[in-house]
Amino acid sequence: MLTIGSLVLGVSDLPRAVAFWTAALDYVPRGGLVGADWVVLVPADGGRGVQLALGLSESPVQERPRVHLDLYAVDAADQAAQVERLLALGAERVDWDSYPEDPDFVVLADPEGNRFCVIDTSHP
Repeated sequence: MLTIGSLVLGVSDLPRAVAFWTAALDYVPRGGLVGADWVVLVPADGGRGVQLALGLSESPVQERPRVHLDLYAVDAADQAAQVERLLALGAERVDWDSYPEDPDFVVLADPEGNRFCVIDTSHP
């Protein structure tokens, strides 16, 4: 049986992407290694979690990506606090025209322009 080993994001500035995602997720480079064009990030506490790989890419960012990350917050207050923390780290709000009436998510972009969502997991 196969398992998902890593999610991979294309980036144009690897050091900037590493700085953002390590701070955003409390992850570290696996084995302390950051290559010139590739790094795999893992939870800093050594626990289990999805690995996030970052690789240099010349492909343009997709305005409406088919694949994106969902980051889970405990509730609405945590979601708001996490969004503010991520904005302070360099994320940007995305003007998303497809929000439902009562959304449980906020769409952001990392400093590379990759879209991701912060989800209020307590939302009914």
